[in-house]
Amino acid sequence: MRDFVKMMRQYASPYKGYLAGAVGLNILSAVFNIFSFAVLIPLLNILFKVDSAVYEFMPWGMEGASFKDVLINNFYFYVSDFAGKYGTLNTLYLLGGVMILFTALKTTCYFGSTAVMIPIRTGIVKDIRNRIYNKILLLPIGFFSEERKGDIIARMSGDVSEVETSITSSIAMLIKDPILILFYFGILIWISPEMMLFTLLFVPGFVWIMGVIGKQLKRKSLEAQSLWSDTMSQVDETLGGLRIVKAFNAEKKMSGRFWAVTEAMRRKVSRVNTRQAVAHPLSEFLGTVMIVLVLFIGGTMIVRGTGLFGGKFMDASQFIFFLVMLYSVIEPIKELSKATYGIPKGLASMERINKILEAENPISDPEKPQPLDGFKDAIRFENVDFSYENGKQILKGINLEIPRGKMVAIVGESGAGKSTLVDLVPRFWDVSAGKITLDGVDIRDVRVKELRSLMGNVNQDPILFNDTIFNNIAFGVEGATEEQVIAAAKIANAHDFIMEKPDGYQTNIGDRGTKLSGGQRQRLSIARAILKNPPILILDEATASLDTESERIVQDALDRLMTSRTTIAIAHRLSTIKNADEIVVMHEGAIVERGKHEELIALGGYYKKLYDMQAL
Repeated sequence: MRDFVKMMRQYASPYKGYLAGAVGLNILSAVFNIFSFAVLIPLLNILFKVDSAVYEFMPWGMEGASFKDVLINNFYFYVSDFAGKYGTLNTLYLLGGVMILFTALKTTCYFGSTAVMIPIRTGIVKDIRNRIYNKILLLPIGFFSEERKGDIIARMSGDVSEVETSITSSIAMLIKDPILILFYFGILIWISPEMMLFTLLFVPGFVWIMGVIGKQLKRKSLEAQSLWSDTMSQVDETLGGLRIVKAFNAEKKMSGRFWAVTEAMRRKVSRVNTRQAVAHPLSEFLGTVMIVLVLFIGGTMIVRGTGLFGGKFMDASQFIFFLVMLYSVIEPIKELSKATYGIPKGLASMERINKILEAENPISDPEKPQPLDGFKDAIRFENVDFSYENGKQILKGINLEIPRGKMVAIVGESGAGKSTLVDLVPRFWDVSAGKITLDGVDIRDVRVKELRSLMGNVNQDPILFNDTIFNNIAFGVEGATEEQVIAAAKIANAHDFIMEKPDGYQTNIGDRGTKLSGGQRQRLSIARAILKNPPILILDEATASLDTESERIVQDALDRLMTSRTTIAIAHRLSTIKNADEIVVMHEGAIVERGKHEELIALGGYYKKLYDMQAL
């Protein structure tokens, strides 16, 4: 329950006004419900002529008479007086109308309390999803190398839906049911303290049995949601690798894997739902047993005419009212027990969600960031080491200077640390030792947003969004005009193929740009970088996956982009970086050679070996 309270403090605070309204309306609903049933007593007395007593008006505050005695006496007095003046039948009509009125007021308040809860439920779910999404945007890239994409999607979809179903739906119960229980128990004690004392003997056992049912629900729900994540991860893997699945005729194999995951989830969910399903009939049975026992004890005392401790017992009509109110209190108790075993299910999902929301972000702004006024001098790597969290060292003792306006190319075999080296510049990762400076300032001492605003990226696999060509080029540049976007596209050699599309710049390019060719996608990413106009450009094997014709067009666009910019280029095809101001050769995380193309060829070392292999 501590976790639930913590969650409510965190997410329900913006909706305090709605919560207060729900409490007020539920109180009114409980009061009107009591009054509507209280009318039963005179109705039954009149119908069955149970009460032959003659009532006289008693002054309020009469000495020797309790408030309860005065209230009941005067209520009967007014009813009997009305019946004497207007007849028994008209009195029945009046009492029936009063009962209908109170019932209408009760149901109106109940509807109002339910309607008030809707903005709370939907708002909390929206807030959780937004927090997850914003946290995903803020977390470093390293976090997602440890987590499966399908698992993250499952937490945002399935786990948040479970929170909505199990927790936010229980909020209404936790507000309404305690109020109803409090008011109903109060009126039951007021009617007959001795009968209520007998009734209360059953409540602890009732609550204990419900607690036993829900004890393991959180753990089993956590296991079920984990299997749901496995399901989503497999769907994500299948969609990403569908071409390979079909090429290797592996449909049956993938189907078998998916069946195994869904079957495991079915079994786990079945156990959870079975445990959940048994609670309602069991509580129904226990409630009926309690009513029968109360009916047996109360009926015995009515026949005898004395209560449990001697003295006058209530009459038959009052006893029926007592039973009606007792039966009314059973329903909120059952609903409350449903909430107590529903909440653990939602908390299990919330626990998985919190693994994202509470994940630490090591890439953060300093407390007192230094100002960053453009880029004027150079980027310097000073004795830089880098290791992943598992302790594997990727970079060792990197010392490198990249002067403003120069092009530095990074080459080496796969796994040499090229991409990791480049990713350190915009702080996708932070160095493990040493430092990287920009104009002499450690990049960890400036705001991340300001640092990255100086850089543009063009990757081997162009990252585009399911949007129009215009919006993809203008991505990250606020208020870009059509003229600016077109100018950037022309420099990137993209304008001609864009104009061939049916809707030109308003053409939707599909998920990750699947409606375009590889060369077209790359030219759009170059146009996006051109529009941003950054002083520092990072190219990560930008032409590696293109055919010869596309490479020529894209390389021409890159040459225009690199003009007068500081460029760090990871090169797969060495022919594209012959004119670099400096070529840095990496091997097993260290810089082993550096120089111009001709110098490195003459050196006859790693670079010449790589160049000769590509020449073949």
